[in-house]
Parts: sequence; structure tokens; C-alpha cells
Amino acid sequence: MEPNRPCLSVIMPVYNEAATVSEIIRRVLEQSPVQELIIVNDCSSDNTLEVLRKIAAAESRIRLFSHEVNLGKGAALRTGFKEARADVVLVQDADLEYDPSEYGKLLRPILSGQADVVYGSRFLGSDAHRVLYYWHSVGNCVLTQLSNMATNLSLTDMETGFKAFRREVIQQIKLVENRFGFEPEVTAKLARHTPRLRIYEVAVSYYGRTYEDGKKIGWKDGIRALVAIVKYNFFSR
Repeated sequence: MEPNRPCLSVIMPVYNEAATVSEIIRRVLEQSPVQELIIVNDCSSDNTLEVLRKIAAAESRIRLFSHEVNLGKGAALRTGFKEARADVVLVQDADLEYDPSEYGKLLRPILSGQADVVYGSRFLGSDAHRVLYYWHSVGNCVLTQLSNMATNLSLTDMETGFKAFRREVIQQIKLVENRFGFEPEVTAKLARHTPRLRIYEVAVSYYGRTYEDGKKIGWKDGIRALVAIVKYNFFSR
């Protein structure tokens, strides 16, 4: 697989992102490896779906799906993973926190044959990253360390929303979490996959949002992530 040819399915879960979704779609489609952009509208209550339908009608690489009820990010990703057709599958949030111009960083270890899965870490290296909430950072670090102890991986950012997979790998894994428990669930199941997977991390920049900007994740999601770490590492094998 050559980095310059289309080889990438981008999965974008969307919920009430009318303010940013047009811009992030534009940035995604500017990237030469993108073969298809699979957008899953998770029953947005604003005018996101109308915006998406208008954009999708004018762009053949977009495949638009919509949930009739709000199920959560994990459910939207399951829909997208099932539909993916390219060699590599990458998760892209619909806000502007992760930069599509950095797809090459995540793709390189997979396209070179070194990795099956790549996590884009916000805490590795010196890439630009917006200074925001201290306790969010602490929570991310605690959840990552607990996950690492359970999986015996040495990740620096288990909770990252920027992940890439060889398509056959992610389509083989049975995922059940509907909301933000997706991150610890998929990490646990990747860690114990047979045969053993080659998991890499690369440094990425991070342009985090405030709650005023529309950030949705909160302390309840942190509790659910903790429950998911215990559940999928010790009680759901």
C-alpha cells in the first residue's frame, strides 16, 4: 500500500455538530489517502443532518448513515466499521480537536507493514496541544494507567479519539459499548486478540474544546470508562 493512493476509510460519528461539521469534512476530504468518508449521524437534534445531506449530495466519497435514535459514539462507530471498505480504517471526531493533516502519522506504521493498530497520543512528544482542564488530564492519565495495568500495554493515551486500524482487524472484533466506553473496550479486546496485534503510538497535536465550544464528555463518562476497564479485562472474555 502506498501512502499517496486512496487506502483509507474515515469513520466520523456526528452528534449536534452543525457548527463544525462542514469544516472538518472539508479538511478530511483534502487528504489524498481518503478513499471514503463514512459519516454516522447519531440522531442529532439540531440541523446537523440537513447540513450533512447537502454536503453528501455533492461529494461521491461521502457515505452518510443516520440513527433514528441517539445511541452514542460507540454505536455510531460500530455502524461505520461494518460499512468500511478501504484497507485502513481511521476514527475522526466531527469537532476540530484532531487534525486530518496528520493522517500520515497514523498511517505510516500500518502502510509500512509494522503495525496493525495505531493510537494517536496527545501526551507523547511535543506536538501542539491546547492547554485546558487539569482534572480532565488527570482523569485521562489515571484511566490510561489502569487500562495499561489490566492489558499489559504501555500506552500513554488510551482515551484518544484518533485511532487507525487495519480493516480486517477492527471488523473482526465484536464491540458492544454504545457510548464513551468504546475506548477501554476496544483497547482491552485489541490487547488480547489472537494472534497478538502490533499496536503502535504516534504523537499528534490536539486542539481541545471547552464546554462552551460544545465539548460533551463529562465525569459520568469517566466512571463508565472505569467500569469498562474492569468489565472487558476481567469479566467479559
